[in-house]
Amino acid sequence: MKWMLCCYLAFFCCLNAVFAQADMIDDSVLIDGHYRTFHINKPAADNQQSSLVFVLHGSGGNGIKTMRGTKKLVAMADQEKVVVICPDGYKRNWNECRKNAPAAANLENIDELTFFSQMIDYCVSHFHINPAKVFVVGTSGGGHMAYKLAMTMPEKFKAITAIVANIPDTSNFDCVAKEKAFPVMIINGTSDSTNPYYGGKVKNKGLVRSTDETFHYWASLAGYKGEPKMEALPDTDPTDGKTIERYTFKERGKPEVVLLKVINGTHGNPKDIDVFVESWQFFKRQLVNN
Repeated sequence: MKWMLCCYLAFFCCLNAVFAQADMIDDSVLIDGHYRTFHINKPAADNQQSSLVFVLHGSGGNGIKTMRGTKKLVAMADQEKVVVICPDGYKRNWNECRKNAPAAANLENIDELTFFSQMIDYCVSHFHINPAKVFVVGTSGGGHMAYKLAMTMPEKFKAITAIVANIPDTSNFDCVAKEKAFPVMIINGTSDSTNPYYGGKVKNKGLVRSTDETFHYWASLAGYKGEPKMEALPDTDPTDGKTIERYTFKERGKPEVVLLKVINGTHGNPKDIDVFVESWQFFKRQLVNN
């Protein structure tokens, strides 16, 4: 009986894996001799003019594992008319704006901008997404890549969320920023030892600005002055010792700029919110307000 139960459980797990794989499309584009891969949740056939949400993994990660972490967003994707795409970094890293990053993507100056442009074109062609409704969520190194996309090709994107990432210090910055006002949400923890909330050195990747400097960089581009509105979010997990404060700059005719300050938060996603669902709610506001 125990043997039959084990066989049944193994079969059930394999069946789940097959169905999960069937709901995901894997493909690639060839850029400068490198096949760059990406993974897409399979959208409903009638989802025309959908939004496209890039979800970018951190340094050392990959797109398939990242897609598994977005299950709440993927579960609502058809209803919300969203296509979720999780690309793979070059050798598990991105060529973002940190000059001192030792990753091969940076050292080889991998052409990320062409990669993202081609993925957008692919999704327009295959899934008829609306190219005016393209968004990015990035975590850690993926957050740095999100900043780069907003800085260097803002015309391709509607808004971004950067999680546990600060903009590089000027001494560690090697991107040419267009300095265009842009909707940005930042989610950072005050006790993050990898991405220091108050600025400083990120291991062997050089210096970053503080979270407040990063937040006010985007707020200043949008023309905001004074203090943002502060709101304490519900503490849905009082056992973890973490709480979240939301700081918002929002005025008619200006891009919304938001900071979710995770008090005692470390280098990861807070449990009180689902960062991908929260990001989608932020993105939706940009579609309504503009």
